[in-house]
Amino acid sequence: MKLLRNWQHPQQLTPTVVTIGNFDGVHCGHRVMLQRLVEQSHAEGLASVVMIFEPQPLEFFLKDKAPARIMSWREKVDVLRDCGLDYVFLARFDQEFRSLTARAFIERLLVKQLNCRHLVIGDDFRFGCDRSGDFALLQQAGQEFGFQVEQTPTVSLAEDRVSSTRIRQAIQSGDFTLAEHLLGRPFMISGHVRHGDKIGRTLDFPTANLSLNRQVSPLAGIYAVKVHGLGDKPLLGAANVGTRPAVNGRENRIEVHILDFKGDIYGRRIGVEFCHKLRAETNFPSLDALKAAIANDVLATRAYFQRVEHD
Repeated sequence: MKLLRNWQHPQQLTPTVVTIGNFDGVHCGHRVMLQRLVEQSHAEGLASVVMIFEPQPLEFFLKDKAPARIMSWREKVDVLRDCGLDYVFLARFDQEFRSLTARAFIERLLVKQLNCRHLVIGDDFRFGCDRSGDFALLQQAGQEFGFQVEQTPTVSLAEDRVSSTRIRQAIQSGDFTLAEHLLGRPFMISGHVRHGDKIGRTLDFPTANLSLNRQVSPLAGIYAVKVHGLGDKPLLGAANVGTRPAVNGRENRIEVHILDFKGDIYGRRIGVEFCHKLRAETNFPSLDALKAAIANDVLATRAYFQRVEHD
């Protein structure tokens, strides 16, 4: 799979089958669309392309009031890489892009750059600076420029409508079982371990620090987690997600204390799988009080995984 990032100075692709959307979470509903995309590309002998946006459009317009992000763009691309696609087109959603009319979007992107011959879209897809672009307009343009347009319905699992909004709500409420059900895999945040301020070491609870890489995070609090990427089996840990008010923190990030683990993992890429919310993030009157709270979080984490193991 090849990642494309330049839409201002395009190089036209060979004929393609295209789908477009945020694909936040790349959930079970998205996978139905992606499977249909790949099937159609094989049937017609065309390359398959998924167009996604960075930032996501609502993040561009609403900034920190935008819906919480399930995945960073890099996590999204990593999951899409396993879907059998030929290209992911990461379009920079900036002022120039948001000013494209629906007609310009079709001509510049779908026709001239992506060389679209077959388009697969969701049933609620809208586009263009005035949001005038819809299924009917695409059908009309398809007749003019020579591409077919196919619409896919919303997917439901056991009466749960599969949507990024529903998954976001599940994550925010700590219902990681439902989130996994709708995603088709455990909810996880990944990134490279970076240097922090080393406060955890002074409290005898060293942490692996990761940037959230999200304008708005769906998580805040203390969680029991599994850490992937440091061996054949996931390691258990307790993670703080937030700004760390107890130490006058400002940056929103993840700090993971990995249970019974020692080693230098700076620069390593790990995945943090969220399993259970222990408590909300809290401000403490002293570092001693914070240390006692972390010790309780570690005990609660061990107790949670012991319960899970015996259930």
